[in-house]
Amino acid sequence: MTALPTRKLEAYRYADVEALASVWDQLAAPRRIESPAGEKHRHVALPSGDDIDVRRAELTLQPNAELVVFALNSARRYGRIEMDVTLHEGARLVFNAANIGGGSATLEIVTTVRHVGPGAMSRQVVRSVLGGKATGSYLGKVAVSREGQRTDASQSIKAMLLDRGATANAKPELEIYADDVKCAHGATVGELDREQLFYAAEMASEALRAIA
Repeated sequence: MTALPTRKLEAYRYADVEALASVWDQLAAPRRIESPAGEKHRHVALPSGDDIDVRRAELTLQPNAELVVFALNSARRYGRIEMDVTLHEGARLVFNAANIGGGSATLEIVTTVRHVGPGAMSRQVVRSVLGGKATGSYLGKVAVSREGQRTDASQSIKAMLLDRGATANAKPELEIYADDVKCAHGATVGELDREQLFYAAEMASEALRAIA
């Protein structure tokens, strides 16, 4: 059995290790998925509804394959989406995900995208909306090998805090060994004050009344 990770590991720095331990025996081996050359797939990953919801996957996109993923992370206690993706020549990955939580939830999205062939593209867009004392984290690495010339990769990370007790962590990372690439990342965290929340609620109420 694979040993339970600890917070000493970068990918588990913010994890609820106690919650993870309760499900680790069933999750030690990530799900492995391969997308054949030239095929296009779209996947929507919705939460299970459990208090603890951990999803792990290793994906390989063969030449010119395309994968679009929409993922929602909103477990009540601990939610984790973990993806390790390998892109071969001309492959395309689009990953759109959100952490939405309140109370004392811990929500994590952890990705590693490996560009191992030329001309591959990856887009990662992650948004977090956090209230109460919730913690939302994104740790994402884009690794471009020497063979990954003409890579086009981006990471866009934004978080909104609805309460002073909420926390957002963002760590986008680039590791590039090729010299002909287009790679970018950005992260922002913002807080809504009480007045902004009041007017946002008023606008939402008006919208609901308009469509009622």
